[in-house]
Order: sequence, then structure tokens, then C-alpha cells
Amino acid sequence: MTGSLRPTGLPARLAVVVVALAVAAGAVVGVRWAITPAAGPPAPEVPAARVQAADVEPNSLAPAQAADPRPAPQPQAAAQGADPLRAWAGRLAGRTGVPARALMAYGNAELVVRSTTPGCRLSWATLAGIGRIESDHGRYAGAVLGADGRPSIPIIGVPLDGSAGVRAIGDTDGGEFDGDPTVDRAVGPMQFIPSTWRRWAADADGDGRGDPQQLDDAALAAGRYLCAGGRDLGAPAGWWAAVFSYNNSVEYGQKVFGLADGYARAAAGG
Repeated sequence: MTGSLRPTGLPARLAVVVVALAVAAGAVVGVRWAITPAAGPPAPEVPAARVQAADVEPNSLAPAQAADPRPAPQPQAAAQGADPLRAWAGRLAGRTGVPARALMAYGNAELVVRSTTPGCRLSWATLAGIGRIESDHGRYAGAVLGADGRPSIPIIGVPLDGSAGVRAIGDTDGGEFDGDPTVDRAVGPMQFIPSTWRRWAADADGDGRGDPQQLDDAALAAGRYLCAGGRDLGAPAGWWAAVFSYNNSVEYGQKVFGLADGYARAAAGG
């Protein structure tokens, strides 16, 4: 399905054109990082390594709902041509520890999904939790998240060749997205498997193409994926089902929960 969405209050620069969308039960998105020691320089730290798993039982709670990413209208700011989403992200970056540019991508994805699937109750904080686990918000292995929403170094996961700690997934894209014509690798800040990206690819930055390395695109695709099947992420069962569809690991879900809950509470804390 192809269409154009632009919620009220969303800057024209982040107008959304969904370039591919299909519901695929059981599709794989995020893949846990697995680094096999080898000769040479030490491997970069796994993004989730220092994230503490929350002490919460699956399906018992949903994270706190984060604040609306759209601030109340400010006539003076509007007259000066200020970008409300950018201003919101700038205020919350210090409180949450999430880069402002990444917050803009997560907030934009919430706004778009809220306009198209309000019953999902997707929160930017959940996307931020996943983004932290998967790539440290586009900063894995020394990458810097640029003003264009792309990491300075393309983020490519380990080969999914069935070795210890990883799934075996044969090549599905001829190396188009991951550069590997033999097996698949997860790609981009939200770590999409190429075949799953083809189903959910979105163009959230308005450049005419869906790019898994571009965080606006990847965050929106992740949000739509999480909301598949009529899930309500404001309810415990719906939230856990969505996160487990991304990565079916209790520890993964507990880590995302702790991050999302922390981000939401930090955003509301002043």
C-alpha cells in the first residue's frame, strides 16, 4: 500500500510517505547482537550490554505512557518558524539521555501512527527503548547520528549464519541492504532483517525512498510493525506481544521495558 500522511502539527520536512506495508505474522525484525571474539582489534561493545533488565514479569505491566511529543501551541514560536518537534526533542534530550535527533525520529513515528492507528497507543518511549537496545540510537561502533538521521557509519549486524547465539537466515536481498549475498544481516539503527524491511519499509523523511539506515524511516517502520494485528501497546498484554514480536526474549523485553518506562518518567519529570 502506498499513501501520504501528514498529521496536524507535523513539519513538512517530516511528511510521511509509506512505500511498503504488509502484515506478516511471525516476521523477524530485531536480532540480538552476537559478537564472536576474533584476532585483531576488540569488537565494539554490544549496545544492550550495560542495560539493566527491569524486574518485571511479562504481561504484568506496560511502561508508563510518555508525554505527547507535540507541545501545546506557542503562537510566538510559530510566528518565528520554530519546529515544534525539534523544540520538544531539544528539551527532552538532557532529561532522557537520548540524542535530540533520535527523539525527533521516535516522536515523529508516534505522531504518524497515532493519526493512522490511534488504538495502538504507541509511545515514542518504547521506540526509544528498542533503538537504545539495537544500536544505541544510531551510535553503534562509534557511529555518529547525523542531522539527516543517518549514522556516519552504516550499521550492519553479524551474519545470521546459525552460529552460537544467532539465527540462521539465508540471504533474502542479494546483499542489497546488508552487503552480504550469502546470509542476511540485520541493518540500520532499528536492526531490520532485509526481508522484514521490504514488508514494512517507510519513507518518513520525505526523500522518496525507504532507507533502513535512516532513523526517521526505520522508527516509523518499527512503529507500524509493533502495532500489527490490532495490538494495543497501552495494555500489558499488547505491549509485551509487540516487543516479543521484535525479539522473542524475556530478557530483551525486560530491558526494553526498563528503558521505555525510564524515558517516559524522565520526560514527565520536569
